[in-house]
Amino acid sequence: MARKAGFVGCGNITDTHVRAARDAGVGIAAFHGRDMAKAEALGARYGGMAFARYEDFLAHRPMDMVVIGTPSALHAEQGIAAAQRGLHVLVEKPIDVTLAKGQALVAAAEAAGVRLGVLFQDRLKPELVALHEFVRSGGLGRVLLASARVKWHRPPEYYAGSNWRGRRALDGGAALINQGVHTVDLLLWLLGDVTRVHGLTATALHAIESEDVALALLEFDSKAVATLEATTAAWPGYPRRVELTGTEGTLAIEGDRVIAADLRRPAPGLVAAGGDGAAAASSAVVADATPHRRMVEDFVRSIETGSAPACDGREGLRSVAVVEAVYNAARERGTRVA
Repeated sequence: MARKAGFVGCGNITDTHVRAARDAGVGIAAFHGRDMAKAEALGARYGGMAFARYEDFLAHRPMDMVVIGTPSALHAEQGIAAAQRGLHVLVEKPIDVTLAKGQALVAAAEAAGVRLGVLFQDRLKPELVALHEFVRSGGLGRVLLASARVKWHRPPEYYAGSNWRGRRALDGGAALINQGVHTVDLLLWLLGDVTRVHGLTATALHAIESEDVALALLEFDSKAVATLEATTAAWPGYPRRVELTGTEGTLAIEGDRVIAADLRRPAPGLVAAGGDGAAAASSAVVADATPHRRMVEDFVRSIETGSAPACDGREGLRSVAVVEAVYNAARERGTRVA
């Protein structure tokens, strides 16, 4: 039976969600957003009814799953309402802006017996899946050190033209929880749990309430340590870069691909290729919906087989817990130099 999806939020990311669902063979059932004109435009473009009231949208059938792409602080509230109506919920990252709200969504989905997934598409990108298998199987030996840099650029109008980006109440922060959270999830997926953080944030360039620069030191349960930089103030914007150093060598990732593999022993399944990811470094528009399509396909599989999706709700909580801890640590302001 073909799944039928409804889409919550009608901005750029929802257009990506719709294209991904269509390419995955999911039917387009309905749209709901704050701007009814945008909801109607999406309905005209892709098919599906537009609803002004969320309650009416949730009652629409044969819709059986929703994809949520609204401001981050609305994810849990809207997801809980959908779960309570018996709808499966696939939500854009992060699961919400606080751990407590994310936990409430996880609990609601489990109580309702519906699937809950979070769109961290790195987990299904073929090159990163191969990297994950290599690292987790001990190919790097014991991982000692990681460094991650998300040095992106967003122009002033990215924030000025939005009623939620960079605002604590709706975005939860800015550069770290919005742009950097994908890389937080990648580090957790590759290296395991973080046990302690140190943080520093600043609003260096943009006229926003939250940070456009964030720095963190992460200590992992495995005893590995990492540095993390996230910014939207780096002109002209550079692809995300992650380096992993273990007792058996060093790997470098640029964008979505391994670009260097300096290892003591050859690893035939791990091929270093040219980097990509330059578009995301300077634009919020997602031109290629393929990574999101993989996530939708995986989510549908999880509904039909009863298996966990690539990133379920509990996995989605882990990155929010780390980001929240970094923000809390940054508020402590460190130790002043005499």
